[in-house]
Amino acid sequence: MAFTVKGKHGPLVGALDQGTSSTRFLVFTANSAQLLTYHQVEVQLTFPHEGWVEADPDELLSSSLLCIEKTVENLRALEVDEADIAAIGITNQRETTVVWDRTTGRPLHAAIVWLDGRTTLTVQSLLSKCPDRDKDSLKELCGLPITSYFSAVKLRWLLDNVPAVSEALSAGTLMFGTVDTWLVWNLTGGVNGGLHITDVTNASRTMLMNLETLQWDDYLCRFFDIPRSVLPQIRSSSEVYGHLVSGALKGVPIAGILGDQQAALVGQACLQQGMAKNTYGTGCFLLYNTGCKIVQSTHGLLTTVGYQLGPRAPVTYALEGSVAIAGAAIRWLRDNLGLISDYSEVETLSRKVADTGGVYFVPAFTGLFAPHWDATARGTICGLTQFSTKGHICRAALEAISFQTREILDAMNRDSGLPLRRLQVDGGGTANGLLMQLQADLLGITVVRPTMPETTALGAAMAAGAADGVSVWSLSSDELSRGATDTFQPQIGDDERDLRFDRWQEAVRRSRGWEPETEPATLPDARHRLLSSLPPVWFAVSSFLLLLLARELR
Repeated sequence: MAFTVKGKHGPLVGALDQGTSSTRFLVFTANSAQLLTYHQVEVQLTFPHEGWVEADPDELLSSSLLCIEKTVENLRALEVDEADIAAIGITNQRETTVVWDRTTGRPLHAAIVWLDGRTTLTVQSLLSKCPDRDKDSLKELCGLPITSYFSAVKLRWLLDNVPAVSEALSAGTLMFGTVDTWLVWNLTGGVNGGLHITDVTNASRTMLMNLETLQWDDYLCRFFDIPRSVLPQIRSSSEVYGHLVSGALKGVPIAGILGDQQAALVGQACLQQGMAKNTYGTGCFLLYNTGCKIVQSTHGLLTTVGYQLGPRAPVTYALEGSVAIAGAAIRWLRDNLGLISDYSEVETLSRKVADTGGVYFVPAFTGLFAPHWDATARGTICGLTQFSTKGHICRAALEAISFQTREILDAMNRDSGLPLRRLQVDGGGTANGLLMQLQADLLGITVVRPTMPETTALGAAMAAGAADGVSVWSLSSDELSRGATDTFQPQIGDDERDLRFDRWQEAVRRSRGWEPETEPATLPDARHRLLSSLPPVWFAVSSFLLLLLARELR
């Protein structure tokens, strides 16, 4: 049955974008991909111990419901009927892990965020089961190395360390999911018949899905000792899964699910083999479309599902380079050091200095992700002098984002054999024009930024609008090539570019091996013994130097 439209904008599609730092609900026109309105709220992360990063599952849900209601209010203020919304899509932070009880619907633990690094011993225990302790021993099946990043490792930690989780498993009431699964289960009824599902893109980030079969793999489940009974059903990225059971959009179908980086790949229209995009958010994620071919990286990248736009549609794969800390470094400058009061100030301060003054910043707060996969690295600022200012540090933070992207792009060029000549970019960080120019300079290629930056949410809306049973959105190449863009061209030569990159790599080398590969909880005692052994004059000299630095940064 055709969808009946009453309003002047034609059919509309909503997108629920639940990210690491915020939740948003956006409404697009299906005919022109125009963003009509949205509502956004910031979500809180907590850091209960060093290296731990958590979120409240109830807040992730309540913020989603609030954003939907407030966006509908915005539509009404614009004299747009919410009944014109044909479907909604969901996009989410991918590896963040949620566990709850199917009988009560209550979370059994805080959500463990993808950035979290508590699973050091869990990773070591898993590696002990692999030949030569090879972290890549499962890559042929799932495309991923054994690190703290992925959800199976986080779920294994929960089962081993949280009694409520192991008790629910024994009772047969344990449910596991990434954030998309938690939201869909609640939005479609929760304890009253909610759907326990995920899509292929999110499932491909668990380490439990076989890349070829697109199903949970028996060997992988046995390796992690995780029963299939706790896992959601795997579905395609574009189909009608169910309907909202309450609120202003009650009865509207949920028809698209994509992990946030894969949603950006779709939203950037990178639907042909050889196309790539980079998203600048809390982290930084570069995805390269490899078509129907599974390409196993030999240079530290991930092999993942790009999308599957329908149950009978072919699956598209991608190579991915993942950077843990990008925008989170700017947030750290604001919240931890107080060097800036808001995100826009980092560009203002950075433009006041001609360069970084020899300062290099490696924001390895939870270790290094691609291409290094080194949990022993820690954040490092090299090259500070008495002339260093907060402008130099801010500019070094922007360059750090750009250097990390170059590391990934170099690895991707070697894996694919087809060097990229232009990079499509999206995400909140692209609003910083200086960052985009630095990125073009340090890559030596053209950087292309869409003037409509909400490509992650747009990708989720496209998947939902194109689903069978909705069919209000065309995914043809001609329709997707209409968006206006800004371009940034390199303004420095190869010699300067390579010299700066070499210095960056030296800073990376100095950041590595800082923490031993031991359980974080054992470290405070060791530090206490170290500090106790130092002479009192050490503390006096250290305090004096810190005071001098603080005065210079003011």
